[in-house]
Amino acid sequence: MAYKFTDNNFEEDVLQSQMPVVIDFYADWCGPCKMMSPVIDELASDYEGKVKIGKLNTDENRSIATKYNIMSIPTILLMKNGQVVDTVVGAMPKTALQDKIDRML
Repeated sequence: MAYKFTDNNFEEDVLQSQMPVVIDFYADWCGPCKMMSPVIDELASDYEGKVKIGKLNTDENRSIATKYNIMSIPTILLMKNGQVVDTVVGAMPKTALQDKIDRML
């Protein structure tokens, strides 16, 4: 199950996380975001206990999206020790995202 990140839990669940974190910045009205949603859910199951993978709705959590200069969605940030280590803009195949996650580990 993918985490639900928000402005309220971002500090604790992402920045202070002991595990690497993958955040899918999305909006409900975004077509490519809808295509990525099942991929993010699958990856959350595949990497459970190793990587915290979740979603952040940019319409509901504008301050975090603004802080990380999210201009297009979907944007996926890969973070380790509270720092962005990789960024993906747009939809991509599950295998390509897996490769990026594996390199982060």
